[in-house]
Order: sequence, then structure tokens, then C-alpha cells
Amino acid sequence: MTVHMHTTALPHRLALLLVLFASVTAQASVVIDSTRIVYPQNDKEVTLRLESKNHTPVLIQAWLDSGDEHSTPDQAIAPFVVTPPIARMEPGKQQVLRLAYTGETLPSNRESLFWFNLLEVPSQSPGAQRADQLQFAFRSRIKVFFRPPNLPYGVEAAPDKLQWCHVPTAQGLALEVFNPTPYHVTFERIEVHAPGQRHVREPAASGAENMVTPGGRRRFTLPGAKTSLGAAATVEFQTLDDVGMKNRHRANVCPG
Repeated sequence: MTVHMHTTALPHRLALLLVLFASVTAQASVVIDSTRIVYPQNDKEVTLRLESKNHTPVLIQAWLDSGDEHSTPDQAIAPFVVTPPIARMEPGKQQVLRLAYTGETLPSNRESLFWFNLLEVPSQSPGAQRADQLQFAFRSRIKVFFRPPNLPYGVEAAPDKLQWCHVPTAQGLALEVFNPTPYHVTFERIEVHAPGQRHVREPAASGAENMVTPGGRRRFTLPGAKTSLGAAATVEFQTLDDVGMKNRHRANVCPG
């Protein structure tokens, strides 16, 4: 899950909090009960539970987008409706959000990816009435996997079908993964082993950079790697499943 922080003058409309955007390390106090959402196409709706850890009331706004992290509720494009789109949460209370697919045509032979956004605006402190009073808001962002029925095998089989190669690039040696499956695969950690070499890639800050799309390829640079990993190279990697649990895998790495 990605958390961003926003600052702006006290707004009349919640959406105006997105005018200024700064990506920082921050901790939102409205907790989402999942790190990802899987939406089976045949389901009428899916639910998401929130819990407020705040000591004061907060206002929340939720929407989905198709990949633009700078999206705003009035500009985002995604075939889903969130109910309620705006809500007030009291301290320590929970809120259930419902996501409903609106029926637009999406690919039937692979997953589609969208992003769920939750903007959290703390209540104004007593006596803070100045028009230029700055207020902090937090936006959390998690992936939404829209999954059509009748895919050829289950999502749990996807990681072991990935194909890994090492390839030379202008920046040096890179590890390339090809995903022949209809599922998105999200990586938590990647470790390459070769005779006399070991290269570790920790998760990137951006959720999209830690994932390979259906039918897609992604390259991970290997700083300090030699011109070749040799024929005996292997990759050990962790993936995240539908509930965010880590699973370990191992595969051979072929020459590019």
C-alpha cells in the first residue's frame, strides 16, 4: 500500500486537497483491512472495511482510477462506483465501503488493474479559523485486480510460470522477467544467485514497479553485476498472494 501526504489551505471541497501533492513517508490513521482488492467479475459488489485510529473525527473520500496516481475524484476514470464516496468517521469507529462494477467491457482473457484511493482529512483543531491555515491530509492507494471468470488456471500457479533471463543494457546487466499468465504478479523481494555473485533487489517505493502485468515484461537492474551471470544462475523471489501473504519461489535464469 502506498501512502501520500497532502497539504493545502483549509478547503471548501474535499477534492481541493489534491491540488498540492507531495510523496513522503507518512502513516495514515484510517486503516484499510486489506493491502489489495480482488474483484471477481461475477460478483455484484465487494466490500472494504476501514477502521479509524484517530482521536478526533476525520472526513474520508474514496474513488478508483486506472493508474494515474495524481488522479482526483472528478477526473479519475474507472468502471466502478464506491458507496459512500464521502463519509465522516468518528474516533475508533469502523466504516464499510462497497465497490460495484458498472459493466463496461473489459478483457475477458486476463485481469485488469485499477487503483483504490482513500483520502483522509483530519478535523480542524479548535480555534483554527484562519483562511491560510495549513491542514495535512493522507491518501492511501491500493491495487484492485478485476478478475474475469474461466481463466485457464488459478492465480496461485502464476509465479511458477514466470520466465527469467539476464540481459545486457546500456546501464549494465539486468534481470528480465516475462509473465505469460493472465494474472498480475507482485514481487516483495528478488535475489539472484550465480557463481561468485549475489544480487538483492528490495521492493521499490512505487507499487507498480514491483509488479509484472499479464503478458508483460519488467527489468530489474543489477548494480555491480558482471557482464554475465553464467548458465548456473538462479533467482529466488517472494510474491504476494490475494490476501497479501508472502510466498517463496525459485527459478533458473536463462541468458538473454
